[in-house]
Amino acid sequence: MDIRPILDTAISIRDFKEFYWLKEELVEFCRKEGLKTAGSKRDISARIERYLISGERSLVAKERKYSSSSKFDWQKEILSSQTLITDNYRNTENVRQYFKEEIGCHFKFNVKFMNWMRANVGRNLGDAAEEWRRIQWESKASTKIKNIAPQFEYNRYLRDFLLDNPKMGRKVGIKLWHIKKKLRGDNRYDRRDLQWIGMEP
Repeated sequence: MDIRPILDTAISIRDFKEFYWLKEELVEFCRKEGLKTAGSKRDISARIERYLISGERSLVAKERKYSSSSKFDWQKEILSSQTLITDNYRNTENVRQYFKEEIGCHFKFNVKFMNWMRANVGRNLGDAAEEWRRIQWESKASTKIKNIAPQFEYNRYLRDFLLDNPKMGRKVGIKLWHIKKKLRGDNRYDRRDLQWIGMEP
Protein backbone atom coordinates (compact mmCIF):
# COMPACT_ATOMS: atom_id res chain seq x y z
CA MET A 1 0.00 0.00 0.00
CA ASP A 2 1.69 3.25 -1.14
CA ILE A 3 1.39 6.05 1.43
CA ARG A 4 0.69 9.54 0.14
CA PRO A 5 3.90 11.62 -0.13
CA ILE A 6 4.41 15.21 1.01
CA LEU A 7 3.35 17.83 -1.53
CA ASP A 8 6.50 19.87 -2.06
CA THR A 9 8.92 20.60 -4.89
CA ALA A 10 10.63 17.22 -4.40
CA ILE A 11 7.51 15.27 -5.35
CA SER A 12 7.64 13.35 -8.63
CA ILE A 13 5.15 14.11 -11.39
CA ARG A 14 3.89 10.54 -11.16
CA ASP A 15 3.21 10.83 -7.43
CA PHE A 16 1.55 14.23 -7.87
CA LYS A 17 -0.80 12.91 -10.56
CA GLU A 18 -1.62 9.59 -8.91
CA PHE A 19 -2.54 10.81 -5.43
CA TYR A 20 -5.59 12.76 -4.28
CA TRP A 21 -5.05 16.35 -3.09
CA LEU A 22 -7.46 18.74 -1.42
CA LYS A 23 -7.83 22.08 -3.17
CA GLU A 24 -6.60 23.75 0.04
CA GLU A 25 -3.36 21.75 -0.17
CA LEU A 26 -2.85 22.76 -3.80
CA VAL A 27 -3.48 26.43 -3.00
CA GLU A 28 -1.04 26.29 -0.07
CA PHE A 29 1.65 24.82 -2.35
CA CYS A 30 1.07 27.64 -4.85
CA ARG A 31 1.36 30.27 -2.13
CA LYS A 32 4.66 28.83 -0.89
CA GLU A 33 6.06 28.73 -4.42
CA GLY A 34 4.74 32.12 -5.49
CA LEU A 35 2.31 30.72 -8.05
CA LYS A 36 -1.13 32.01 -8.91
CA THR A 37 -3.79 30.50 -6.60
CA ALA A 38 -6.98 31.41 -8.47
CA GLY A 39 -9.10 29.02 -10.50
CA SER A 40 -10.75 25.62 -10.17
CA LYS A 41 -9.03 22.63 -8.58
CA ARG A 42 -8.33 21.28 -12.07
CA ASP A 43 -6.75 24.60 -13.16
CA ILE A 44 -4.53 24.74 -10.07
CA SER A 45 -3.44 21.09 -10.50
CA ALA A 46 -2.45 21.76 -14.12
CA ARG A 47 -0.55 24.87 -13.03
CA ILE A 48 1.41 22.92 -10.38
CA GLU A 49 2.14 20.11 -12.84
CA ARG A 50 3.61 22.59 -15.33
CA TYR A 51 5.67 24.17 -12.56
CA LEU A 52 7.03 20.82 -11.33
CA ILE A 53 8.07 19.89 -14.87
CA SER A 54 9.63 23.21 -15.88
CA GLY A 55 10.41 25.03 -12.63
CA GLU A 56 9.43 28.22 -14.42
CA ARG A 57 7.08 30.62 -12.64
CA SER A 58 6.88 32.71 -15.82
CA LEU A 59 4.51 30.12 -17.30
CA VAL A 60 1.99 31.11 -14.67
CA ALA A 61 2.57 34.81 -15.15
CA LYS A 62 1.81 34.44 -18.85
CA GLU A 63 -1.64 32.97 -18.24
CA ARG A 64 -4.00 35.29 -20.06
CA LYS A 65 -6.67 36.95 -18.00
CA TYR A 66 -10.09 37.24 -19.54
CA SER A 67 -11.46 40.76 -19.46
CA SER A 68 -15.10 41.42 -20.18
CA SER A 69 -16.20 44.36 -22.30
CA SER A 70 -19.69 44.79 -20.81
CA LYS A 71 -20.30 47.07 -17.82
CA PHE A 72 -23.79 45.65 -17.13
CA ASP A 73 -24.35 45.38 -13.37
CA TRP A 74 -25.97 41.99 -12.67
CA GLN A 75 -26.37 42.93 -9.01
CA LYS A 76 -28.43 46.09 -9.48
CA GLU A 77 -30.01 46.32 -12.96
CA ILE A 78 -33.74 45.71 -13.44
CA LEU A 79 -34.03 42.43 -15.35
CA SER A 80 -36.65 41.32 -17.88
CA SER A 81 -37.11 38.52 -20.39
CA GLN A 82 -35.48 40.80 -23.00
CA THR A 83 -32.31 41.42 -20.94
CA LEU A 84 -29.34 40.18 -22.95
CA ILE A 85 -26.78 37.83 -21.41
CA THR A 86 -23.50 39.76 -21.40
CA ASP A 87 -19.89 38.59 -21.34
CA ASN A 88 -19.61 39.68 -17.69
CA TYR A 89 -22.65 37.64 -16.58
CA ARG A 90 -22.70 36.60 -12.90
CA ASN A 91 -25.07 34.38 -10.89
CA THR A 92 -26.10 37.14 -8.49
CA GLU A 93 -28.93 37.30 -5.96
CA ASN A 94 -30.62 39.76 -8.34
CA VAL A 95 -30.59 37.12 -11.11
CA ARG A 96 -31.80 34.42 -8.72
CA GLN A 97 -34.73 36.64 -7.69
CA TYR A 98 -35.62 37.31 -11.34
CA PHE A 99 -35.75 33.60 -12.19
CA LYS A 100 -37.77 32.80 -9.05
CA GLU A 101 -40.37 35.33 -10.17
CA GLU A 102 -40.27 34.09 -13.77
CA ILE A 103 -40.12 30.32 -13.13
CA GLY A 104 -41.28 29.84 -9.54
CA CYS A 105 -39.82 29.51 -6.05
CA HIS A 106 -38.48 26.05 -7.00
CA PHE A 107 -35.84 27.68 -9.23
CA LYS A 108 -32.24 26.77 -8.36
CA PHE A 109 -28.98 27.29 -10.22
CA ASN A 110 -27.41 24.07 -11.46
CA VAL A 111 -24.13 23.36 -13.26
CA LYS A 112 -25.72 22.61 -16.63
CA PHE A 113 -27.73 25.83 -16.58
CA MET A 114 -24.77 27.96 -15.42
CA ASN A 115 -22.62 26.53 -18.23
CA TRP A 116 -25.39 27.36 -20.71
CA MET A 117 -25.52 30.97 -19.46
CA ARG A 118 -21.76 31.40 -19.90
CA ALA A 119 -21.85 29.88 -23.39
CA ASN A 120 -24.81 31.92 -24.66
CA VAL A 121 -23.75 35.55 -24.57
CA GLY A 122 -26.19 37.53 -26.72
CA ARG A 123 -29.26 35.41 -25.92
CA ASN A 124 -31.81 36.86 -23.50
CA LEU A 125 -33.19 35.86 -20.10
CA GLY A 126 -36.42 34.66 -21.72
CA ASP A 127 -34.33 32.12 -23.66
CA ALA A 128 -32.53 31.26 -20.43
CA ALA A 129 -35.78 30.54 -18.58
CA GLU A 130 -36.85 28.19 -21.37
CA GLU A 131 -33.49 26.45 -21.25
CA TRP A 132 -33.78 25.98 -17.47
CA ARG A 133 -37.21 24.36 -17.94
CA ARG A 134 -35.80 22.12 -20.68
CA ILE A 135 -32.91 21.02 -18.46
CA GLN A 136 -35.33 20.26 -15.62
CA TRP A 137 -37.62 18.26 -17.88
CA GLU A 138 -34.67 16.35 -19.32
CA SER A 139 -33.37 15.64 -15.82
CA LYS A 140 -36.72 14.27 -14.63
CA ALA A 141 -37.30 12.29 -17.81
CA SER A 142 -33.89 10.64 -17.71
CA THR A 143 -33.46 7.41 -15.79
CA LYS A 144 -29.70 7.57 -16.05
CA ILE A 145 -27.57 8.08 -12.95
CA LYS A 146 -26.35 11.65 -12.92
CA ASN A 147 -22.70 12.16 -13.74
CA ILE A 148 -20.49 13.75 -11.10
CA ALA A 149 -17.65 15.95 -12.30
CA PRO A 150 -14.11 14.62 -11.69
CA GLN A 151 -13.35 17.29 -9.07
CA PHE A 152 -16.10 15.89 -6.86
CA GLU A 153 -14.40 12.56 -6.21
CA TYR A 154 -15.74 12.37 -2.65
CA ASN A 155 -19.37 12.65 -3.78
CA ARG A 156 -18.84 10.17 -6.59
CA TYR A 157 -17.15 7.66 -4.26
CA LEU A 158 -19.96 7.84 -1.68
CA ARG A 159 -22.63 7.59 -4.35
CA ASP A 160 -21.08 4.47 -5.89
CA PHE A 161 -20.40 2.91 -2.48
CA LEU A 162 -24.02 3.39 -1.36
CA LEU A 163 -25.39 2.05 -4.64
CA ASP A 164 -23.29 -1.09 -4.18
CA ASN A 165 -23.87 -1.38 -0.41
CA PRO A 166 -27.24 0.23 0.43
CA LYS A 167 -27.39 -1.37 3.89
CA MET A 168 -23.97 -0.28 5.12
CA GLY A 169 -24.62 3.45 5.46
CA ARG A 170 -22.64 6.63 4.83
CA LYS A 171 -20.32 6.27 7.85
CA VAL A 172 -18.72 3.16 6.38
CA GLY A 173 -18.40 4.83 2.97
CA ILE A 174 -16.76 7.89 4.53
CA LYS A 175 -14.32 5.69 6.45
CA LEU A 176 -13.35 3.91 3.23
CA TRP A 177 -13.01 7.23 1.38
CA HIS A 178 -10.52 8.51 3.96
CA ILE A 179 -8.38 5.42 3.32
CA LYS A 180 -8.79 5.53 -0.48
CA LYS A 181 -7.81 9.18 -0.94
CA LYS A 182 -4.42 8.56 0.69
CA LEU A 183 -3.48 5.82 -1.77
CA ARG A 184 -1.93 5.90 -5.23
CA GLY A 185 -4.27 5.65 -8.21
CA ASP A 186 -7.79 6.78 -9.03
CA ASN A 187 -10.31 7.56 -6.32
CA ARG A 188 -13.23 5.53 -7.65
CA TYR A 189 -15.07 3.10 -5.43
CA ASP A 190 -14.15 -0.55 -5.92
CA ARG A 191 -15.72 -3.52 -4.08
CA ARG A 192 -12.23 -4.57 -3.07
CA ASP A 193 -12.06 -1.42 -0.89
CA LEU A 194 -14.23 -3.27 1.64
CA GLN A 195 -11.26 -5.45 2.59
CA TRP A 196 -9.77 -2.47 4.45
CA ILE A 197 -12.44 -2.78 7.12
CA GLY A 198 -12.85 -6.56 6.95
CA MET A 199 -16.19 -6.45 5.17
CA GLU A 200 -15.28 -7.76 1.72
CA PRO A 201 -18.25 -9.81 0.42
